[in-house]
Amino acid sequence: MTEPGTAETQDLPAIAERGAAAAPAASRRTSLLVTLVLGGLTAVPPLSMDMYLPALPQVTAALHSPAATVQLTLTTCLAGMALGQMIVGPMSDKWGRRRPLLAGMVVYILATALCAIATSAELLIAFRLLQGLAGAAGIVIARAMVRDLYDGVAMARFFSTLMLISGVAPVVAPLIGGQILRLTDWRGVFVVLTAVGVALTLLVWRKLDETLPPARRHSGGLGQTLRTMRDLLADRVFSGYVLVGAFAFAALFAYISASPFVIQEIYGASPQTFSLLFGINSVGLVTVGQINGKLLVGRVGLDKVLGTGLALTALAATSLLLMSAGVFGPVGLVPMAAGLFVLMASMGLVMPSTNTLALLRTPHAAGSASALLGTSTFLLGSVASPLVGIAGERTAVPMALVQLSCAVLALVSFLGMCRPWQRRGESNGSTAGERTRL
Repeated sequence: MTEPGTAETQDLPAIAERGAAAAPAASRRTSLLVTLVLGGLTAVPPLSMDMYLPALPQVTAALHSPAATVQLTLTTCLAGMALGQMIVGPMSDKWGRRRPLLAGMVVYILATALCAIATSAELLIAFRLLQGLAGAAGIVIARAMVRDLYDGVAMARFFSTLMLISGVAPVVAPLIGGQILRLTDWRGVFVVLTAVGVALTLLVWRKLDETLPPARRHSGGLGQTLRTMRDLLADRVFSGYVLVGAFAFAALFAYISASPFVIQEIYGASPQTFSLLFGINSVGLVTVGQINGKLLVGRVGLDKVLGTGLALTALAATSLLLMSAGVFGPVGLVPMAAGLFVLMASMGLVMPSTNTLALLRTPHAAGSASALLGTSTFLLGSVASPLVGIAGERTAVPMALVQLSCAVLALVSFLGMCRPWQRRGESNGSTAGERTRL
């Protein structure tokens, strides 16, 4: 079988020349406003999650539900985003990007409005599932649109740009959520999210053109979709990058779902202090992502960048587990916050690199490939959420243990399946200079 893509023996610098040549054409087709809209679409998940995080303890009290049940509102939203991407991604390969995107955004608005009027934890969980299903359209189609427009180095740099834009969301979302809670209750958070959905949908309708021409669309039905998915997963290297991204995101989501209770309940911080710390960590992620895009891409092989990011994630998770288990004696908020900062900042190296390396292999099925990338990350993230609360709300050990387990599994997937050193050795068509840069 011919494996998807042409990147079996190439790392990113080996196609730098082609990517650089493609970048000007892509730039002509991509205005600043369109770039902002695509960034906004990728920001839908962090907006839906992070603006709501400071309100989790309040929701627990207001709906008279245990913390583990309220955390399921995060889990179901993530699960919905995972399933929704598997539906919307192949649809966008068949019908183009705009129509599925607009339909998904309209349903997202309705589901978010329903969350604002939920009267029980069970209803909120159901509405969050619908919100996730619909919100999946934004992130999966935005990623596919980037693949439509860019290649090589240009694609890696654009993913880093999207991280800068979408990274603003986790910086400001908890801050906004904390301020909303000063003015109203947790329902006001969903009212604001509904307004954000309306504004973004109008921008998509008015400003975002179709990026997949009819000649490049798939005409098959469910059978072809399943065959495409099978062929993508049969590519060992692509599947390896999918698993790397999924386990790395699960480590990140273990922090996202547990940190409101760890920071506020265990260390006694206020919702505003938690929001500030969360914002600082998000700034770290964005900053490292920009260093990656501006300084490393085109100079250092993406597999090397990815390996470095995974190593930093594992080191940060190890330190967090040791501190949480009391190996160093009682520790305060500052050392824990420092460990969480390093873990989150390392994602600025891991996420853009993983997306680029995976999508470079799949130019013929960007929507389906994007769906597999997104579905795997959200599914594993949804599993991580209940695991971090398994020992109650008075210890951070479960969070750190889940983070370390996921970091190790990501490293194992990278070394065991992606095997970048082996692909460099097979790179017979590369020039000596390109092999040196790898």
